[in-house]
Amino acid sequence: MSFKKETPLANAVFWAARKGNLALLQLLLNSGRVDADCRDSYGTTALMVASYSGYYECAKELIMQGADINYQRETGSTALFFASQQGHDDVVKLLFEFGASTEFQTKDGGTALTVASQYGHLKVVETLLKNGANVHDQLNDGATPLFLSAQEGHVTVIRQLLSSGAKVNQSREDGTAALWMAAQMGHNEVVRVLLLRGADRDADRQDGSTALFKAAYKGHNSVIEELLKFSPSVGILKNGSTALHAAVMGGNLQTVLLLLRANADPTIPNKNNELPADLTKSDRILKVLHPKMLNEDS
Repeated sequence: MSFKKETPLANAVFWAARKGNLALLQLLLNSGRVDADCRDSYGTTALMVASYSGYYECAKELIMQGADINYQRETGSTALFFASQQGHDDVVKLLFEFGASTEFQTKDGGTALTVASQYGHLKVVETLLKNGANVHDQLNDGATPLFLSAQEGHVTVIRQLLSSGAKVNQSREDGTAALWMAAQMGHNEVVRVLLLRGADRDADRQDGSTALFKAAYKGHNSVIEELLKFSPSVGILKNGSTALHAAVMGGNLQTVLLLLRANADPTIPNKNNELPADLTKSDRILKVLHPKMLNEDS
């Protein structure tokens, strides 16, 4: 958290809130010479600083001295947003006791729930949901709490969000769903959970690629193994290519073998009339792609 400090007394209030120095904070506030809602030029308040730093007693003192619970700084962030971002569940609960709202958004559409989900703070996510947070919150690009937690691999948070009604196939504006993102990042356990909860194994985004295609290109074999349990398409996709083409371009022999064992056809050309074998110079990969050798192996 960055902030510009103003007067010397405000500087001291911010310092006390950031360091958790309750005695100094009380001394300053009780002096009557500085307001509990003193702000810097970004609109940062001492309550935001205490909430970000996780100092429960300092946050409570500021609230009791009249600090505005739901004040938004220049970026749109509130004290609840900062406490949620840092995983300070006790502070989050305190803020709710005094009327914190889950509805405020940052300039990019972020909420306390989206940021808690992104950083994997399960207890905070649970507290937010119990206090009215919307599981369908979206950033400006359409990313949901489920999408953000899938991107970062937070399995326990994903389970909680799904149990609270999150839509497993909700996508961003570019068509990217949580399964695709988890596959790209190599989060095999997340992929398993999403598939078991009904994720569309063949959902593609605007560029026509699927979760299997992206995992194949990246060489995320543990992800591919999970996807193959649900029989995804190994044929031509909307992007005019196959997962086998992607695997060959990625250069991972084990990935190529996984797809061949799943009946991926090495004789299917892409939209440029190229076979998978045309996309590599690796002798090891070329050997396993050769149809005659495949037949001999079988």
